[in-house]
Amino acid sequence: MSMEWNKVFGAVLLAGLIAMLAGFASKVLVHSKPLEKSVYVVATPEGASAPADKGAAPTGPAPIAPLLAAASPEAGQKVAKACAACHSFDKGGAAKVGPNLFGVVGGPKGHMQGFAYSDALVKTGGTWTYDELNKFLYDPKGYAPGTKMTFAGLKKDDDRAAVVAYLRSLADSPQPLPQ
Repeated sequence: MSMEWNKVFGAVLLAGLIAMLAGFASKVLVHSKPLEKSVYVVATPEGASAPADKGAAPTGPAPIAPLLAAASPEAGQKVAKACAACHSFDKGGAAKVGPNLFGVVGGPKGHMQGFAYSDALVKTGGTWTYDELNKFLYDPKGYAPGTKMTFAGLKKDDDRAAVVAYLRSLADSPQPLPQ
């Protein structure tokens, strides 16, 4: 019986020795060299500064009024398809993870009754003006730190303006465009 245990321990030791020798051999046979530049490149948004310019303050969104003049609600509806995972857009539609967005432009920040808005968003107070929507859609977490909205934001000015134009069209009587 003791001979059987010796065979088992010998097999385990031999397997360990082979694994160790294979590791040494692989280091001798394969010569790795460090990469000259990163293989995975992180895309930066339009207009963002280069990584070397870390001291620069963030620029924020462009003014929305001139962008809305050329914005297309149809293009905004296409961009807003990403929002449909969490929001509904039809009149009287139910809330999903986020509130229904029909009539949001010009409405109060907690416009949907019964929806549990984050305290961070409620504390901002006021109404959803074009400028407020522009700032929020650019960087939701920066606009209302602690918001429940996990969306990173729309950094492209044209996309943001198109979405705001689309949201404007979702009303019985759309708000007048800013001058």
